Amino acid sequence: MDNVKRLVSLLPAVLLLFAGAARATPEIQHWTTANGARVYFVEARELPMVDLRVVFDAGAARAPQLPGLASLTNGLLDQGAGGLTAQQLAERLEGAGAQLDLGALRDMAWVGLRSVTDPELLEPAVNTYLSVLGHPDFPGAELDRLRDQMRVALADERQSPGDIASKAFYDALYRGHPYAAHPTGAEESLRAIDRDRVIAFHHRFYVARNAVVAITGDLDRPAAEALAERVSGALPAGEKAPPLAPVAPLEAPLTVTIPYPSTQAHILIGQPGIQRGDPDYFPLLLGNHLLGGSGLVSLLSQEIREKRGLAYSVYSQFVPMAQAGPFLMGMQTKGDQAEEARRLLMENLRRFIAEGPDPVQLEAARDNLTGGFPLRIDSNGKINEYLSMIGFYGLPLDYLERFNQRLEAVTGEQVRDAFRRRLNPDRMVTVVVGGNGK
Repeated sequence: MDNVKRLVSLLPAVLLLFAGAARATPEIQHWTTANGARVYFVEARELPMVDLRVVFDAGAARAPQLPGLASLTNGLLDQGAGGLTAQQLAERLEGAGAQLDLGALRDMAWVGLRSVTDPELLEPAVNTYLSVLGHPDFPGAELDRLRDQMRVALADERQSPGDIASKAFYDALYRGHPYAAHPTGAEESLRAIDRDRVIAFHHRFYVARNAVVAITGDLDRPAAEALAERVSGALPAGEKAPPLAPVAPLEAPLTVTIPYPSTQAHILIGQPGIQRGDPDYFPLLLGNHLLGGSGLVSLLSQEIREKRGLAYSVYSQFVPMAQAGPFLMGMQTKGDQAEEARRLLMENLRRFIAEGPDPVQLEAARDNLTGGFPLRIDSNGKINEYLSMIGFYGLPLDYLERFNQRLEAVTGEQVRDAFRRRLNPDRMVTVVVGGNGK
């Protein structure tokens, strides 16, 4: 504990020393462990810390018949492992000055660790982490407790028009596809999930060949290789999960209206968008930043919020995933203005697709994205998240290095062409929740 206090007391001075220093685009090193885990490593010597994240192809889409299983499995990892209770695991991590990070989405699940690199602290932190990663006990009492927590969260979501709209949107957009499975689960599926199903899901998907190991921090290559082998060695080799089925395009427009006693209507409109690594990603990213991805200065915000006062906030975004993630536009507006706001939203989208971006506005959007990019990689934790994404989706190793270069090469005509080919305003899902009561 004295070592922890000593290192913590030094960190503010170290942070001040490096605050504001320009961080060069990190060099990504890549290799594969003996039992098949793919490793992505960035050496960063500025701070005596290491960020480690293991990402598995083990999101909600891998259990579409039992929504919530992926999140429940992931959430139980630190609730008892290697014969230690949740409290004992937490005490060991606290004693080493380390932090654990768990999560599960539609595509992926992860187990992360942040630790100082002093061997007296890193060693117990890694040992505890390896227990959580590879030897969870899945105690029945903790499973029941976490399941009850998820049920309470579901009840809260049923009282939130925003959550209702989001679930209805994914249901309508991905009906019949694994992406329709909600990470937070459903009441019926949570009742059906028992300890045997949790163990089976963990045994199938939490394996080395289905994993990406991302390491960022104060380690040299040999030390990173040794750490990666220890991490992957805690897992069975297993097999990589097969690719998910492609997402079918919408054949016709679909409108879902859900009554809810609120004066505000929550509106989501969209369609299947793009995969990670899509060649249109940078034109669509730049165009969407101008259309509705840049907050109050976006075209949608200016037309709908500033000029007409129809919504407090309005946005658009592409959410690329392993298969086609959604393109969506969203806003909240008064119930008696919902149809006008929805019509105006679609009019602006059609105009943008037909005419393309204004050259001056496009350059401003480009400058905003490229100028803000250094902030996206200004910490080891942020770099580690990028490493996880690059590895999980199989993006090129020069993704970060060439990010701004790729944006700068995009022309206005490429933006217009990409939007015309990838979006069809006549085939969109529209979800409206509320706006019909007090």
